[in-house]
Amino acid sequence: MFNNKSVLITGGTGSFGHAFVRRLLEHYNPSKVVVYSRDELKQYEMGQVFPDSRMRFFIGDVRDLDRLKVAMNGIDYVVHAAALKQVPAAEYNPMECIKTNIIGGQNVVEAAIAAGIKRVIALSTDKAANPINLYGATKLASDKLFVAGNNMSGRDGPRFSVVRYGNVAGSRGSVVPLYQKLVAEGRERLPVTHPEMTRFWITLEQGVDFVIKNFDRMHGGEIFIPKIPSMRVVDLVEAMTGSRDYDDIGIRPGEKLHEIMVPGEVSHQTLEFHDHYVITPAIAFFDRELDYHTNRLGEKGQPVADGFEYHSGTNPDFLDIDALKALL
Repeated sequence: MFNNKSVLITGGTGSFGHAFVRRLLEHYNPSKVVVYSRDELKQYEMGQVFPDSRMRFFIGDVRDLDRLKVAMNGIDYVVHAAALKQVPAAEYNPMECIKTNIIGGQNVVEAAIAAGIKRVIALSTDKAANPINLYGATKLASDKLFVAGNNMSGRDGPRFSVVRYGNVAGSRGSVVPLYQKLVAEGRERLPVTHPEMTRFWITLEQGVDFVIKNFDRMHGGEIFIPKIPSMRVVDLVEAMTGSRDYDDIGIRPGEKLHEIMVPGEVSHQTLEFHDHYVITPAIAFFDRELDYHTNRLGEKGQPVADGFEYHSGTNPDFLDIDALKALL
């Protein structure tokens, strides 16, 4: 799909961006890969990692619609990864989070339509399902914008879809680098916000694989959710220290005990495929009818049961301590 095509990734200097760009350059032959982000130092450092003539670096903010339109000129595919993602930071800086995650998402949709992009995938989060914090609420609003983008774009315009998944093992801002740092400093007891806390768990490479696969699958309007394991935070502590001793520091502002990726309230819109779920659009598109039961790869899905939830605490697939050690 990406051979001889141009690809842009917003927020491309982050953990996902590095892994995604590496995959493009090593396994495809894109004509151009554009990294769009705000930080000139991170772009310079990324340029040292990928000294490839196909790489382009655009300084810009997703809050700037005009700059996005310039960056998307001549682009075929877009991955929207830019976001403010730290839950406590969003609680204390709500207006900034809204500007980036909601207004920025709207700008990506409008710029993609203006530039005639072929397909766009926006990265979401499990926190967007039944959100209790501002970060999750802004990503839910962003998800709605990208689904509705398929109506705004018309019959021959860009197709927009969303990929939603859980915590990315080892990404910047995740608990693993913090724990590794503390263990290296000699800490024997790691901080835990709640002993019963669970999270969905996915590796960077699995996340990249899932995004790339969904460019081939998408009709437009889907929210794609991978079937991935859960983990217990206290099991992660034992995997990293050999002990279940921890310091209970209490749940942070806006933090959930468990995460949900498919709420029961949208079970009537949800289809199960062999390795993922799809939440189909709640709205009808004016210019076309789509059968989401069969995706563009010919894979077939079945409706889930009424009230079905995909929940990190009741997920049938949990990583045990040995599996966590292997991942680490």
